[in-house]
Amino acid sequence: MQEEHTTTEISDAEHTSSQKKIKIFLVDDDKFLLDMYSLKFSKSGCQVSIAVNGTDALKQLREGYTPDIILLDIIMPHIDGLELLETIRKEKLDGDACIVMLTNQADDDEKAKQIGIDGFIVKATNIPSEVVAQVLNIYKKKK
Repeated sequence: MQEEHTTTEISDAEHTSSQKKIKIFLVDDDKFLLDMYSLKFSKSGCQVSIAVNGTDALKQLREGYTPDIILLDIIMPHIDGLELLETIRKEKLDGDACIVMLTNQADDDEKAKQIGIDGFIVKATNIPSEVVAQVLNIYKKKK
């Protein structure tokens, strides 16, 4: 699979240029979901970057990308979300980022919590606008 880095930014009337946009890093191998969540978070006033797999995500983080929120899927090729989370924590690549697992693997919530996440959302039980609201709420609680 070809590695890709895309940043989407949409200004909307309720966000002035003086406000700092929340930087969200979406890591998922599902292009449809990446596009959909990029659009949803952008419309909420966030700056969105994506990685199509764990290898691409690690590359961007190691090169110095510092998001406010990292949103990880668990099931991905090469490096799954749990391995990625462990590496991010071990190498201290997260800075002060809020890390949320967004997955359909509901059984992995305890393992993810042990590694250290700020939130766990099951895709199948939430519509995209609920996911956006929950992620932003988790972030605000951490701050």
